[in-house]
Amino acid sequence: MKQLTLHSEAYRYIIASFKEWLQTLGYSEQTVYQLPNYIQEFLFYAESKGYAGLFQITNDLMKEHYYKLKDRGNKRTAGGLSAAYLNKHLQALQKFGDYLRQSARLLLPKLDIQSEEDNAEISDILTQAEIKQIFEVTNQPYEQKKGDKGIFYYEAMQLRDKAMLTAFYGCGLRRNEVYHLDIRDIIFEKQILHVRKGKGYKERMIPVTKQSLLHLQNYLYDARPYFCNDKNEAFLVTQSGKRLDGQMMLIRLKQLIQFTANAELMQKDIHLHTLRHSIATHLLQNGMKLERIKEFLGHSSLESTQIYTHFLETENNNDYANTI
Repeated sequence: MKQLTLHSEAYRYIIASFKEWLQTLGYSEQTVYQLPNYIQEFLFYAESKGYAGLFQITNDLMKEHYYKLKDRGNKRTAGGLSAAYLNKHLQALQKFGDYLRQSARLLLPKLDIQSEEDNAEISDILTQAEIKQIFEVTNQPYEQKKGDKGIFYYEAMQLRDKAMLTAFYGCGLRRNEVYHLDIRDIIFEKQILHVRKGKGYKERMIPVTKQSLLHLQNYLYDARPYFCNDKNEAFLVTQSGKRLDGQMMLIRLKQLIQFTANAELMQKDIHLHTLRHSIATHLLQNGMKLERIKEFLGHSSLESTQIYTHFLETENNNDYANTI
């Protein structure tokens, strides 16, 4: 992002204070870096309109700035902005409004702008049989290999694999939600998982099946202590005790797919989000109402959830076409 210089001393101060507020609340380094930059872009826009005081910031000014960005996104030019990028700006503006209210600097009402829905087509979905096969390879017996770390490490990795697959498929979480998952977020006695940092910084409670809960519990008590001590709050961790990041999770998923030796499965374009798409599709196939799937996935509108209906309709039409 191009660095924009603010001339207003009040604006420069509020950017620094907003960043400190995010740090105090425990947001990730990436969030603490990005959101103030987006707000700096908004305040730069405010200065261009001749506003230099904090009291001049209004919801209407925020909306005006946002819709100008959105207009760029709607133009199919090299400078067009994606829905994901627009949502980041919107999240920054909403969080900035929260900061202003909570710090009693400015009492703005909630910013009532609907998030942009990125309804990209679903390329590949795993069948329930393929999901079962990926889970099953985490049960392969240990075979001594030269230079490996032994049976305890191997079994700990297997339990972590099951927990990772459960988070993405069994709980339908997004990659960032799995990354930020902490031990305290799994409430075993109530059989629910608390998503504290969902898309748009929204929270939600997800019911967890007994089998999924068992996978999470087995990893937490029998495998995780092998990797790190109790001082680390992260649920999924590496063998060195650090929070397991998205890239490492994807690498591990790809490895599990290779272990299946299923040629058709290995040819699919599979990512971590494929597991989330798959559980949503399977729930729909099994008769769950679209509204419940929407709540389960944490979608902001039913329109986003309807992509799975469209996907199934397309697949069914293709199956019919192949028979005639």
